[in-house]
Amino acid sequence: MRVLTTPRFDRSVKKLHAQEKKALDEAVKAVIADTDAGELKKGDLAGLRVYKYRFNTEQMLLAYAANKAERVIILMGYGTHENFYRDLKH
Repeated sequence: MRVLTTPRFDRSVKKLHAQEKKALDEAVKAVIADTDAGELKKGDLAGLRVYKYRFNTEQMLLAYAANKAERVIILMGYGTHENFYRDLKH
């Protein structure tokens, strides 16, 4: 399975502390193991999935698109719920 990232995702990951990066890596591994792990979105975000997990007491969201035929996962975005979906639309 190939994992690709968008520039937006790279920018958000670049700012993370080591503990938070480790939690994100675990979430990415969970998505790679089961590409249907995230919730499928509708409307403007059709085709995207969002995997939710906890870091400390905060819920974090990982947006991705998976193509099983080509065996590719594209990591689109990462962050807390605040303005997450609005920013993904842009």
